[in-house]
Amino acid sequence: MEKFVKLLKEKNLKVTPQRLAILQYLKTHKTHPTADQIYKELKKQNPSLSKTTVYNSLETLRKNMIIKSLTICDSEHRYDFDHDMHHHFLCTKCGRIYDIEYSCPNIEYIRKEIESSGHHIDEVHGYFRGICKECIMRSKK
Repeated sequence: MEKFVKLLKEKNLKVTPQRLAILQYLKTHKTHPTADQIYKELKKQNPSLSKTTVYNSLETLRKNMIIKSLTICDSEHRYDFDHDMHHHFLCTKCGRIYDIEYSCPNIEYIRKEIESSGHHIDEVHGYFRGICKECIMRSKK
């Protein structure tokens, strides 16, 4: 928790139990949950938690670049704490989102070219859609 407290203070944000709970949840659940999923899980430990508080906290954390918001399917926002460069794979059958680690020299080359022309890149997104191996295995049974 100290890491999250420090992170919030560095961004001059108020350290609240709700923000700490959201950060802890995202750090330990790498499932790219929706706001509703986060709310439902955190509500179990804190019955007085409101959905509005969760949505507002997620937006504050996103605006301050502490978490990332992914929009891979329609307008549904999913949240990710991992700031390391990576792509995502969406299973169109079960809806699960997997992290795809990569080391692609072409992406780094393109990034350097864009930044050398005076631009600043905050994020790089790459999305793959298909059917995950678990769903393929289930369909074969």
